Amino acid sequence: MSAGGTGATEYEPLGPRHVAIIMDGNGRWAANRGLSPSAGHKAGVERIRDLIEACKARQIEVLTLFAFSSENWQRPPAEVELLMTLFHSYLRREARKMREQGVRLRVIGRRDRFSLRLQRAIAEAEALTRDGTSGTLVIAADYGGQWDIAQAARSLAEEVARGERSADSIDDVALGERVQLADLPPVDLVIRSSGEQRISNFILWQAAYSEFYFTETLWPDFDTNELDLALDAYQRRDRRFGARNPGGLEAQA
Repeated sequence: MSAGGTGATEYEPLGPRHVAIIMDGNGRWAANRGLSPSAGHKAGVERIRDLIEACKARQIEVLTLFAFSSENWQRPPAEVELLMTLFHSYLRREARKMREQGVRLRVIGRRDRFSLRLQRAIAEAEALTRDGTSGTLVIAADYGGQWDIAQAARSLAEEVARGERSADSIDDVALGERVQLADLPPVDLVIRSSGEQRISNFILWQAAYSEFYFTETLWPDFDTNELDLALDAYQRRDRRFGARNPGGLEAQA
């Protein structure tokens, strides 16, 4: 998120324009403290506010957070209900603050499985913040990377069926224009907290050439220092996008 006139410490740009985070470890954080899972989820939500400010100060334009996956519906009903309640409360509480900060909110993923109350809250929060120019916060909710690619392919297939395009015109560029986040800068860095080292069906298409950073830190403890460690690691990476190594050997990635 681009630095804004908030009076916060200004930093030189650290590189990535778009950072995506798989927020993992709320349950373990709570269990380690003898607390209920709900306490972990509540602590995880509170972490988001500080992270938005940190990204603005570091001139990161887009922050995408994986909040609720398509597979998370399989969790116990009470936990799902809690997550939906927290999501609704977050939108109601934070949307006005984001507008004041100049941050635009976008929610990606399916919406038809959410309650009408939550769907309205999402639409109202997006409308309230749509003119923000200091950065973009993307929340991926009921989102799955496979679903994302499938819905993009379906959209193109429907155009072929209507005679609006030929099958020969479908390529990686056409598909890339239909997936979520297509109008935003490419995802430069994907961070996952809690020590797990997998992508868990998150932005499968968009992360094709992203750098990955995994940390043992549980999400409610992921603070500004942890973000800086990830950004420092990113800065040390040699991003070639399939080009040759400086030494002349053909790089595969």
